[in-house]
Amino acid sequence: MDFTDLTVKSAAELLAHKKISAKELFEMSLKRIRQVDDKIHAFLYVAQEQAKQQAVEADQLIADGEGFALTGIPYAVKDNILVKGMQATAGSKILENYKATYDATVIKKLQLENPVIMGKTNLDEFGMGVSTENSAFGPTKNPYDLTRVPGGSSGGSAAAVAAGEVLFALGTDTGGSSRQPASLCGVVGFKPTYGRASRYGLIPLGSSLDQPGVLAKTVEDAAIVFQIMAGSDVHDSTTLPKPVPDYSAFLKPDVKGLRVGVPKEYFIEGIQPEVRQIVEQGIAKFQDLGAIVEEMSLPNAMHALSAYYIILPVEISANLSRYDGIRYGLSVPGKNLEEGYFQTRSQGFGAEVKRRIMIGTYASSAGYYDAYYKKAKQVQVLIKQDFARAFERYDLIVTPTSPSTAFKFGEKTADPIQAYLEDIFTVALNIAGVPGLVVPAGLTSQGLPVGLQIIAPHFAEEKLFWAGHALEQALNLKLKPNL
Repeated sequence: MDFTDLTVKSAAELLAHKKISAKELFEMSLKRIRQVDDKIHAFLYVAQEQAKQQAVEADQLIADGEGFALTGIPYAVKDNILVKGMQATAGSKILENYKATYDATVIKKLQLENPVIMGKTNLDEFGMGVSTENSAFGPTKNPYDLTRVPGGSSGGSAAAVAAGEVLFALGTDTGGSSRQPASLCGVVGFKPTYGRASRYGLIPLGSSLDQPGVLAKTVEDAAIVFQIMAGSDVHDSTTLPKPVPDYSAFLKPDVKGLRVGVPKEYFIEGIQPEVRQIVEQGIAKFQDLGAIVEEMSLPNAMHALSAYYIILPVEISANLSRYDGIRYGLSVPGKNLEEGYFQTRSQGFGAEVKRRIMIGTYASSAGYYDAYYKKAKQVQVLIKQDFARAFERYDLIVTPTSPSTAFKFGEKTADPIQAYLEDIFTVALNIAGVPGLVVPAGLTSQGLPVGLQIIAPHFAEEKLFWAGHALEQALNLKLKPNL
C-alpha cells in the first residue's frame, strides 16, 4: 500500500474495515516525512511522540466501535494555529520559543474525532507573503520543482499534502494564503465565509480578513474536514450561529442548472498563457457538466489588491504591537524601556513584517487616515456590493487563482510589488468575506500545477463543494510530484 495514494476518505474506510491500523498510518506518514522533508522543508516541528500516542488512542476508539470520519487520520497544522503544548512560531524569530497554552477552536473541534497531528508546518512570517520565502526558518520548496516556491503563506501545509506526507493540513487564509499555495502545489485549497469558522487560537494577522483554511487531496476530503471545523464559537464574536449543512450530501457528479459567472476583469494582461488556457478549459468543462456559463463583470474587483494592501497593514500594525519583548516571545534587553522595544522588534521581526508595520502605521496615522485607510474601507464596500449583485444572478463565480505558476526562488524578492501582485485574483474574497475553493485544473508543459478558483455567496460553501467535486471527477487528474 502506497501512503501517498491515500485520501482521508479511503484511509478512513481502511481503518473502519480493520485493513490498517491508525498506528500503521502514523508510521507510514512519519516514514514519508523522513524520506522527503529534508528536500522540501514543509515541517518546522514533527510531533513524533504525541502523534504516536494519538494513534494508539485512535486504534482503541476504532476497536471499541467509537471511530469517526477523521479518527486516526494523520494531518499537519500551520504554525500560526495554536495546539496546546506545541510550538507556535508563526514563522517568526520573535515567537521562536513560544509554546501554545491552549488549543485553537478548530483544533479542539477536530480533536473530538481523534485525528493524529504529525506536526507544525512552515509559513511566511505571520502569514505575510506568497512564497514561504519570508519564513524566519528557511523556505519550503515546491514538491513539483525544488527550485520553485510552493506559494504562501500556507506553503508548508500545501507542500506537505502535495508530497504525501500527511492526508490533509490546516492553513489560514487572509488574502489567498490557502488557495494560492494549493494552486501552485496541485492540491485542493479552501477558504470559508468570514464568520463560518472560528478564528480563536489563530495568531492574528488581519482580524477582519483572517480565516482558517483546509488543504487536502480531494474536494470530498476538504468537505469532510470542514464539516467538523464549521460553526459558531463563544470565543469568537465574529462567528455566526447559522446551521451547518451536511456538505458531503452535496457531492454530485454534475452541475446541471447552476449559473456560473466568469468575470472579464480576471482575464488580464500579465496572466501566463498556459495558466489562462488551463483555466478556460476548466470553465468549458463546467458547460459540459450542464452549467450555464456566462461572461460577467465585477467592476471594482481589480481595486481589491490596492484596498487590501492598506487595510491589512493597518490591522497588522495594531495586531503586532503586542510583541513588545515584555509579555511573551523574544525579549532583548535595552538601557531603558524604549530601547528594549526597539531591540526586540528590530531583531525579532523580518524585513517584510517591518515593511507592513510601517505602511500600516503610516496609513492610519493622523493626517493620512482619511486619504488612505478610510478610502480603502469605502472601496471594500463597493467590492462587497459587486459580489452581492453578481450573486443575485449567478450561483457561482469562476476565476484563475494566480496569474502565474510557481516561480523560482528569489524571482520576486527584490521587488515586493511583484510579490503582492500574486494575490490579485484571491484578495477580493477576503475583502468581501465570501468563500472560495481551489481545484487542480491541470499541469503546464513544464509539469507545474494550475488551480481554478470557485467563489460562492456568503455561507454557501456547499455550492463550492458540489461544483468543485463535479469538476474534479470530470477532469480525473492524478497529480503526483516525482519526489
